[in-house]
Amino acid sequence: MSYLNRILKFIISIESIIISSLIQINIPLAKNFYNLDALQVNWQIPVIILLTIIFSGELIFKAYSLYIFIGLFLLPVFFDGGSLGYLLTPNFGYLLGIFPLIRVINILHKKNNIKLLEFFKYSIMALLIMHLIGISYFTLQFLLFSKFNLILYSIGKYSLSKLPYQLMSLFPVIILLKIIYKLEIIDR
Repeated sequence: MSYLNRILKFIISIESIIISSLIQINIPLAKNFYNLDALQVNWQIPVIILLTIIFSGELIFKAYSLYIFIGLFLLPVFFDGGSLGYLLTPNFGYLLGIFPLIRVINILHKKNNIKLLEFFKYSIMALLIMHLIGISYFTLQFLLFSKFNLILYSIGKYSLSKLPYQLMSLFPVIILLKIIYKLEIIDR
């Protein structure tokens, strides 16, 4: 793989990660469902899974690290903003949880032929690890700041409500992968 090819893949990856985090999807909910009128999610996790399988975990790990740096120090590219103050939000734990998600999904990248059940097994495992890290992060925060009453609420708001959407978003990813491999758009 040429040096220019790597640079192009890196640029595509960082741009895709930033753009996917800014495209919000509002899923309407019944009133009084965790006190939310709409569930706000974005395309970031499915895009990261897709990019990791297509390019490689090492490249996406570096691109995602740059994304975290940009969000903390340069521009508000995270889902709800940015800056160092974002470290104190429950969402930041989920951003940290994407690093092991990339590592788990990279196992699929290393295989030449991805089977459907294998894809779902690794993807679900990666999503659960990401959520466990997110839950651990905000639980530690709430324990440090004596906000015990927010732990269960946050589990519902940040994990239980978003996990079904994230699981459903795996279907378009596998369809895109099958199309990409069938058309031989990406060199493996």
